[in-house]
Amino acid sequence: MLGFAISLASAASWGVSDFLGGLTSRRLPVLAVLAVSQPAGLVLIALMILILGADPISAGNFAIAALAGAASLGGLWAFYTAMAMGTVSVVAPIASLGVVVPVAVGLARGDSPAAIQLIGLVPAIAGVAILSYEENPGRAHVARRAIVLAILAGLGFGIFFTALDIASPDRPGWAVLAVRVGGVGIVAIALLITRPRLAAVSGSVAVLLVIGCFDVLANALFAVASTKGVLPVVAVGGSMYPAFTIVLAQGVLGERLARIQWAGVVLALLGVALIAAGS
Repeated sequence: MLGFAISLASAASWGVSDFLGGLTSRRLPVLAVLAVSQPAGLVLIALMILILGADPISAGNFAIAALAGAASLGGLWAFYTAMAMGTVSVVAPIASLGVVVPVAVGLARGDSPAAIQLIGLVPAIAGVAILSYEENPGRAHVARRAIVLAILAGLGFGIFFTALDIASPDRPGWAVLAVRVGGVGIVAIALLITRPRLAAVSGSVAVLLVIGCFDVLANALFAVASTKGVLPVVAVGGSMYPAFTIVLAQGVLGERLARIQWAGVVLALLGVALIAAGS
C-alpha cells in the first residue's frame, strides 16, 4: 500500500510538472523552458543526495541513467510542443502509452507478455484512434502533428522508464542525478547550436523552477516507490499522471472534450493501467 501511495504522489508531481510545462510553452520557446527547468531539477536532486544519501552506482549504470535522461529530455520537448499546439486533455493520455516500450523491450529479451498486457493493448490502441479524430477540419493538420509529437513523447518516456529501471539501486539518488546530467547535457548542446534569445525567460523563472522541481521530485518518488511495493502495483499508480494533467487542463484552461473524446481518454488510460499491471 505504501508503494502505491508513493507512486500516486509521483504521478501527481508529473501531472503538475507536465501541465505547467505545456502551458508555459505556449508563450515561451520549449528550449527556454527546458533550459531553466532541467538545471533546477539537477540542483534539487544534488541537495537531496547530500541530505538523504544514496546507494553507490557503477559507471555503466550511471551512463545508462544519463542516456535515460537524454531520452526523457527528447520526450519532454515533444510533449511540451504537442501541448502548446494541441488540446492538453488529448495529448496527455497518448503520451502515457510510452508504458508499452518496457513491454516491447521485455519481448525482445525473451519475456512472455502477461495476458492482461495483451488485453490492455486493445483499449489503448482504440483510445489513440478515437483521440486522433478532429471534428474541426481547419485544425486537422495541427491536431495530427500534436498527436505525432505525443506519440514521440511516449517513446522517449518509455525509454526513460526502461533505462532507469535497469540503472536504479535501492536508494536511487545517483541514478536520478545521472538522468538530470543527461538532460542538462542535451539542453546545453542545443543552446550552443541554436543560441536562442532567453531574455523573455526572466519573467517566468519562478514557474520554470517549479516545473523542474516537480519533475525531479516525481522521478525520485517513483524510484523510491519501486523499492517499497511490487512493480505491477507501483507501475499502475505512476502511469496515472495524465489524469492529474487532464484535471488541471479542465479546471484551469477550461478545456472541454466531446463525449467521443472522453471515451478515447478513458480507453487510453484503461489500456495504460492494464499494460502497467502486467509489468
